[in-house]
Amino acid sequence: MSCCGGPETVAVEPAKTTPAIPARVDPSLLADADDGLKELSLIVPDMHCAGCLRNVEGALLALPGVHRARANLTARKVLVGFDPERVEPEAIAAALKGAGYAARPVDPAVVNAAAADATGAELLRALAVAGFAAGNIMLLSVSVWAGADAETRDLFHWISALIAIPAIAYAGRPFYRSAFTALRARRPNMDVPISLAVVLAAVVSLYETAVSAEHAWFDASVMLLFFLLIGRYLDYRMRAVARSAATRLLSLSSDTASVIAADGTKQLMATADIGIGAIIEVAAGERVPLDGTVMSGLSDIDKSMLTGEPVPEAVAERDAVYAGTLNLTGPLTIRVCKASGDTLLADIARLMEQAEAGRGRYVGLADRAAAIYAPAVHLAAALTFVGWLLVGATIYEALIIAIAVLIITCPCALALAVPAAQVVAGGVLLRNGILVKDGGALERLADIDRVIFDKTGTLTTGEPVLAEEPKADTRTWSMAAALAAKSRHPLARALADAAAERGIAPAPVEEIAEHPGLGMSGRHEAPLRLGRRSWAGREEDTGKGAHSEIWFRDGDKPPVAFCFLDRLRPEAASTVKTLRQMRLDVALRSGDRAEAVAAMAAAAGIEDWRGNCDPADKARELAERARAGGVLMVGDGINDAPALAAASVSMAPASGADISQSAADMVFTTSDLGAVPAAVNVARRTKRIILQNIAIAIGYNCIAVPLAMAGHVTPLIAAIAMSSSSILVTANALRLGLGVAPPSAVVKRHGQALQGAPA
Repeated sequence: MSCCGGPETVAVEPAKTTPAIPARVDPSLLADADDGLKELSLIVPDMHCAGCLRNVEGALLALPGVHRARANLTARKVLVGFDPERVEPEAIAAALKGAGYAARPVDPAVVNAAAADATGAELLRALAVAGFAAGNIMLLSVSVWAGADAETRDLFHWISALIAIPAIAYAGRPFYRSAFTALRARRPNMDVPISLAVVLAAVVSLYETAVSAEHAWFDASVMLLFFLLIGRYLDYRMRAVARSAATRLLSLSSDTASVIAADGTKQLMATADIGIGAIIEVAAGERVPLDGTVMSGLSDIDKSMLTGEPVPEAVAERDAVYAGTLNLTGPLTIRVCKASGDTLLADIARLMEQAEAGRGRYVGLADRAAAIYAPAVHLAAALTFVGWLLVGATIYEALIIAIAVLIITCPCALALAVPAAQVVAGGVLLRNGILVKDGGALERLADIDRVIFDKTGTLTTGEPVLAEEPKADTRTWSMAAALAAKSRHPLARALADAAAERGIAPAPVEEIAEHPGLGMSGRHEAPLRLGRRSWAGREEDTGKGAHSEIWFRDGDKPPVAFCFLDRLRPEAASTVKTLRQMRLDVALRSGDRAEAVAAMAAAAGIEDWRGNCDPADKARELAERARAGGVLMVGDGINDAPALAAASVSMAPASGADISQSAADMVFTTSDLGAVPAAVNVARRTKRIILQNIAIAIGYNCIAVPLAMAGHVTPLIAAIAMSSSSILVTANALRLGLGVAPPSAVVKRHGQALQGAPA
């Protein structure tokens, strides 16, 4: 399966040369795709802009045998689909190296958090050094501007040089490395003009100081680095360098299993060493280690990670069970039908990796602007230098003017345009109980036209409550509550809670026992049973519709059913109405029974609904919707993780599973579903601010660049102008924090302002 739901063939010219082949790639890191190709996931740590994305994909697609390449800017990864008969995986990594990008295969067993932390720490140290140097050099520059001359001016310039040169050498390393790599691969990026401006300004300033000239521009070089590092660090903080959702999902599977040999002996083996057809034993309370079929035993299986539903599913002989699900009540003997790498849990993890790769291809507004900005900057500086030489200026004079052009066109304002707005928006949302994990999600959220909800735990509370009053007297209630209090089954616990709410104390029931896979038994004047329909003596199946049920029988009396239903969140209907009034389509997708989904959809006012959806179905639909237009997925269960990763943007409640929170772009800690329209509202405002910031950056260049090219701007004035544009962009971003209403107020405001509007 491709990262975007299907293969894509691109006609390209084969590469004319093949770089040196690195060490062999472990075959276990290759995956089989649905279209017969092999897939290799590579980490590309130096990929950080839209130009890098195109370069990486272009270098890979130029290899014969590579059918598709999907780069992920957020995770710094690329997923490659290739024909192993025509190209070796080592050649794929070598092609990236030849293009100037170091790459290494992704090993799911290895967490790359340490590398991400090292990158952030390096940027923070560089920012601190540049800030310290800029502050001190500016103090010295003030003295020069105030009238210091001759030996005093030279002394201040030399002190500035002693501070600036080490600071420029250390703080500029992230830009120098990127520029050197790009030049070596003959693919210039935005870091090339940045590095040229900083280094040339420092070198010319050092020369000016050595000859006791009047001007030096150490302050411009260091200040330039300082503002650029602010943008780079904010961008780093708002991007998820590597997602861990798939790795955390795989941690739910057991590493070992108890294998029953032909002679009846039991042996503990690693799941990776267990073959198809082996017989394993799973005790109550353990997770199923591998996909298989029940050979013997009765139990209840918690399949919430697959279906999202809190009510366990009864299993017996010949029923299928899946790795990662929890065996609740009784021991099971299972025949293995899939190896550890082919389980449904592993398939879900692969779906998530592929879906994340597809979503990570989204190119932000600033990245798209920067794609044409870099060549324009190089061209402007080159034309300035050549033009002044042609009109009779000396090389030194032409170089000074070209440096001023490079400084004034350095993309500080453009680099800050997006992360500054995203950081402010993230703070606003955090104060309203919404945690933004990926800043790019705000841009994607502003472009959505559809919202898809999960049911259990998202639109509903995820806790079973009585759907209707049972035909039971107080005595029946008290005896049923006594049995329920001793059970771990979710419906039994809900029954015990319902009895307590009614002030009914459990009866003094004796001989209480649990029967795995069936229910509870006890005695109070007569035999008592609580559990499955058949356990209570009710053989006929009348169909439970939208309800889940647990049955109680007192001796020979007719059994009584306690029916439960998941409760809709109080604000669900108003949230759905608000979203529709915001011109968004709303849909419901759930793994629950169609009857239960239909009931909740009707209560919430959702017309587009579907039940019995497995994780692959959800992920496939979300991927298709994401390609057709922006779609937001809101879900809370482990089963929702692939769909959350496949959607254009995703949200999960803090009450949901850890895996869903890891896969989602945003997590709302409030119990109010109004967080969804509130986030959309802030995202739309953020996009407007970002567009304004980009307009400010471009407008600044339209005014300043002609002045610099005409020789009316010195490097120092260029640095001050560049800094002013950065401050203006940041100040504009701060406006996001003004007048943002909490989630409940957003729903209420839309409900009042648009009351009666067509849904």
